[in-house]
Amino acid sequence: VMRFTRANYFELEPGEAFSSGLHTHYDQEEVFYVQAGTAIFDTGTGEVPVEAGEVIHFAPGDFQQGYNPEDAEGRVVAFAFGAPGAKHDWDQIESLVYCRHCDDKEGHSLSVTDDATFELTCSECGNSFVLD
Repeated sequence: VMRFTRANYFELEPGEAFSSGLHTHYDQEEVFYVQAGTAIFDTGTGEVPVEAGEVIHFAPGDFQQGYNPEDAEGRVVAFAFGAPGAKHDWDQIESLVYCRHCDDKEGHSLSVTDDATFELTCSECGNSFVLD
C-alpha cells in the first residue's frame, strides 16, 4: 500500500528529462505512468522504453533517470508518484555524476544550499560543487 504519496505531472518536450541526472532515493520508491509518448529510463545498467499506458517502478536504492529522447516526434506526458512522503528527504538521495577530482563517475550526496541551489559532494574524495 502506498501511503503519503507525492504526485508530479510532467510534459517533456524532446530532449527534456524528469530529473537532472541518474539518481536514487534511499527513502522512497517511485512509480512513473506514461500517458502519452514514449519515455526512456536509464537504469545505470541499460535503457528501458516506457510507452503510453505503461508503468515503471523503482524501489528504494534503484538508480534511474527518465527522459524524452531528442529525436522523439512529440512530447511525453507522464505522472510520477513517490512514497512515502510528500517531499524529498535530500540527504537520502544519491546522484551518479562525473567527479573532476576522481576523473570518473561516482556517487554524490545531494543537499540544498541556503540560496536554494543543489550542492553535490563526491562520496569518494569529498569534493563539492554547486549545480548551475
